[in-house]
Amino acid sequence: MVDKSSTVEGRVWQRYAGRQRLIRYVVLLLSMMVLYWAVSDIDIFWPWVWDAPNQIGSLGARMWPPDPSGLGEIVAALLETVHIATLATAMTLFVALPVSYIAAQNTTPNRACLWLGRFILVASRSVNTIIWALLFVAIFGPGVLAGILAIMFRSIGFVGKLMGEAIEEIDRRPVEAMQATGASKAKVIAYAVVPQVMPAFFAIIILRWDINIRESTVLGLVGAGGIGVILQGAIDTFAWPTVATILIAIITLVLLGEAVTSVLRRKVI
Repeated sequence: MVDKSSTVEGRVWQRYAGRQRLIRYVVLLLSMMVLYWAVSDIDIFWPWVWDAPNQIGSLGARMWPPDPSGLGEIVAALLETVHIATLATAMTLFVALPVSYIAAQNTTPNRACLWLGRFILVASRSVNTIIWALLFVAIFGPGVLAGILAIMFRSIGFVGKLMGEAIEEIDRRPVEAMQATGASKAKVIAYAVVPQVMPAFFAIIILRWDINIRESTVLGLVGAGGIGVILQGAIDTFAWPTVATILIAIITLVLLGEAVTSVLRRKVI
């Protein structure tokens, strides 16, 4: 343990100078003021907050024991959820990879393509998956298609940004060597760029698939398919034992997805 102050030749050593301490206190004070302003501005009904432990206990009592009578339907909805995540991840590749190529500074054809690619990535990441789902439900109607497109449009920004950063970090020497021999741009990409980003590519895709499984479980709350449809129906009808079964099934699915992604990372990375 380091003593923050000690006396040496009559002088007191302190970790921060007076100006630094003043700045730290001012920053702390401003932070506390911002937090107070945020809490007071969102109009929290504090009696409900204080009563929350009682409500949680009451809800837990109503959910126990779980009702396994609809387990077959729940398993079918979980498989649908996995299909949504898998198809959306696969479809993401066809858009995210070209976008990541033009969004990387060292591979983009020109500045216009660079900013176009970055605009696509920012637009994709700025809109939450549920918002995308609401939009596609309004366009295509309720169902799995809206869920797949919502997950895909959200994933484009994630995969494209990370792949673009991986492309920007490649070693330029193999690229310059192939360009010096007169190799075409397609061959430069295939033999100098792709081999360097393949480990990052597999890591990003596996991670995104894992994330998409988690996000697909809530799409049904807005009518975009998956296990969320059954969950919303059980909540609306106050079938709390069924809700408990669905929650246990979702947790199990997420744990299985985590185990699968861990195995895949060890195998391919």
